[in-house]
Amino acid sequence: MRHYLRRLVTTGAAYQAADIVSKGIAVFTLPLYTRHVGTAGYGAANSLFTAVILVSIILRLGVGEAFVRFYYDDADPVRRARLARTATATVGWTTSVASVLVAVNAATVSRWLLGFSDPLLLDCAVVGLWAFTNLEMAYAQLRVDERARTYLRASMSNVALTVIFTVGLVVFANQGARGLLLGNFAASAIVVVAMWGWVLRGRVDWRIRRDLLDPMLRFGLPTVPADASVYALQVVDRFYLFRVISPSAAGLYAGAVQLATVVFVAVRGFQYAWPPLAYSIDSDAEAARLYSLVTTYFVLGTGVVVAGVALLGRWMVRLLLAPQFYGAYRALPWLALGWSLYGLYLVLLVIAGRARVTSRNFPAAAAGLAANVLLLVLLVPASGAGLGIAGAGIALCGAYVVMLVVFHLLIRNLFTVDFEWRRLSLLVVILGGVSVSGELLLPTSGFVGLVTRIAWLALVPALLALTRFFPPEERQHVRALAASARARLTRSPPDPPPPTDPPFEV
Repeated sequence: MRHYLRRLVTTGAAYQAADIVSKGIAVFTLPLYTRHVGTAGYGAANSLFTAVILVSIILRLGVGEAFVRFYYDDADPVRRARLARTATATVGWTTSVASVLVAVNAATVSRWLLGFSDPLLLDCAVVGLWAFTNLEMAYAQLRVDERARTYLRASMSNVALTVIFTVGLVVFANQGARGLLLGNFAASAIVVVAMWGWVLRGRVDWRIRRDLLDPMLRFGLPTVPADASVYALQVVDRFYLFRVISPSAAGLYAGAVQLATVVFVAVRGFQYAWPPLAYSIDSDAEAARLYSLVTTYFVLGTGVVVAGVALLGRWMVRLLLAPQFYGAYRALPWLALGWSLYGLYLVLLVIAGRARVTSRNFPAAAAGLAANVLLLVLLVPASGAGLGIAGAGIALCGAYVVMLVVFHLLIRNLFTVDFEWRRLSLLVVILGGVSVSGELLLPTSGFVGLVTRIAWLALVPALLALTRFFPPEERQHVRALAASARARLTRSPPDPPPPTDPPFEV
């Protein structure tokens, strides 16, 4: 069990490193970008960012998820490479055709999405549609082989190019929302082409093998409505605010989304490291024990960060956003909590994937999406009354809770996992109690407020120790795991060699 946890922590840390750097840079450049773009332009750019990711899910046809699942069914490196080439070619063709179609109709599509015509802004998003989707497929190939160092180099190159391009286009060329989009997506396009020509040159081909694609589609296509619904659940609030309330409200909300990435970074590392590890375990009994323990520690880790965001969110907004974005603090704690709840969905998703049952994902995701829309209408009505952007964040969290409950009920008989309900409940009580009491009792501004809230957050480890949350053997394992992770991060082993089969073998 310790071996699996060590793999999860070290590979997750490698995948998180680039996200930590990129999101850290993104957060600290927010004052720069928000001053040059403004709330309305920032809302438009964020809406197109989310549209790119949503369409990307559809264009992947579930092939990326199927590739990760089937990769471990065959240990032969030649057959694995053929599977990778078919997956890459499929995604390459779907994105290329779709990008051409959208670019030809850019004026119409921009009016439909944004409410005004801006073909050039839409063309910037088209670059992202192609680059983002193919880069995700390329990253998946590195993750299945646990080539963490190569992944880190590629993603850090993407970060560096993104910063150079975006600062140049937004600040010096004064391109506003167009600069935000093109700066991000042009960098991704360069990285994916470089990876195809160098790192993955033996695993890239434009030919598709139907005998390999058909099983992947049978597994992956049923996941597309669910994945699209889950992502729509995450972003419907942004489109609702942009089109129904105002672009400025969407811009404030987008600022809160950016700051909530302090939780997203942890979830993203978990999202990348967790499925390859979870599917690689042969013993069902051992897998069930690991799934339970990982769930508990995921709630602990992300819950502490969410509590910190809830208590210190006002200071984060003052420090990192332009003054006109201060109202973003109202939605920030709820968005941080929403990312944590999404991580729990990833746990349940792997349980369903292990049982090779993907048809039950969609009902749960659809229930969550419906709950989000209903809560948005109730909490943020079109009249402008209600809870504003805080209501949108609350609606998001409520939707995740609905989705998790429905999904758990649908899959609990597929693969039995005895979750540690007592410890999970204890975490909810402690973390929620510290966050809510601190928000109600402590000052909301000034140095005294900052210091007292930081001190209040220290109640969490004290209460965990007082309630004996950690058994003695677990404390020993955690110390050993932390020491091993530090050692491996300071001196990582070399990547495994790439496949040696001919690059276009059929």
